[in-house]
Amino acid sequence: MLISTLFESPQMFLIVVMAIVYALTIHEFSHAAAATYLGDNTAKYNGRLNLNPMSHLDVFGTLMLLFAGFGWGKPVPVNTHNLRWRKWGDSVVSLAGPFSNFISGFIFILIYKGLSGVLPWDNLVFVFLIYLIFVNFILGIFNLIPIPPLDGSHVLFNLISDKYADFKRKFAINGPWILLILLIMDNFLGFNIFGHIFGFFEDIIWKILA
Repeated sequence: MLISTLFESPQMFLIVVMAIVYALTIHEFSHAAAATYLGDNTAKYNGRLNLNPMSHLDVFGTLMLLFAGFGWGKPVPVNTHNLRWRKWGDSVVSLAGPFSNFISGFIFILIYKGLSGVLPWDNLVFVFLIYLIFVNFILGIFNLIPIPPLDGSHVLFNLISDKYADFKRKFAINGPWILLILLIMDNFLGFNIFGHIFGFFEDIIWKILA
């Protein structure tokens, strides 16, 4: 669990936390910015259209991150009835979060590449950049999984015909429990479901950084 790092290496704990806070903040802000751009000011009126981490961190989600190894930010309120292209506008708003993480990840890769050969490899700047890269990509990929309440589920529901409304309703209700069970199986029972998914992309990133 992340909290144990605080006692083993406070410096590393701070680096990891800062990377996570950045990734969550840019993710949630991007949802708010996309919704506002598409005509819904709900997030703006709720104080979410800013880059202040305190506006986007969820207390329970942060505690879960520290003690269980997984967590989440505060969901951005969106009224889909106010969005231009109501159906696909919801998908655009949902995808804005993960894509902001991917864009951030690529920017940090470019910075990492630019600094290689300038700074020593054990410099903390490189360590911080590596965590920024991996945390952003992992958060983005995780949120594309089409299980409620993750962002990918919004896209899935918009792709499924309304004649399957009953399925969508039941999946929206039960999805969070399914996700929680999968996370528990992954983190505490050694199933490593998400580990295989993330590992595939982590290998690609390491090859890019090499």
